[in-house]
Amino acid sequence: MAAARKYPVELKERAVGMVRDLERELGPGRGAIARVAQQLGVNPEALRYWLRQDDQGRRPSGERVAGSMSEADARIAELERENRELRRANEILKAASAFFARELDPRPPR
Repeated sequence: MAAARKYPVELKERAVGMVRDLERELGPGRGAIARVAQQLGVNPEALRYWLRQDDQGRRPSGERVAGSMSEADARIAELERENRELRRANEILKAASAFFARELDPRPPR
C-alpha cells in the first residue's frame, strides 16, 4: 500500500473551488471531480473527501470553520441548553417541594 501524500492546504482549497465552479457550469454528476483530479494530479477519492469536509463546514486542513455550524449542530446546542435549564428548574422544584411538605405536615414536631 502506498503512503498517504500530504497536499498543501492551498492546493486542497483550489481543487475544491475548481470542482464547485465546474459543477455549477456543467451540473453535478458530470465528471467534475475526475477532471479536476486529473488536471491537478491528485487522487479522486482524496478530492471527494475534501469536498465532503467542505460540505460539513470544515477547511481542507480538517479544522472547523469558525461560525459555520450545521443545522443539526445548532439544534443540538439549543437542546443541550434547554436541557440544562430544565434540570436546574427541576432541582429548584424538588427543594421547594421538600420545604413545603414539612410546612404542611399536620403532625406536630417532636
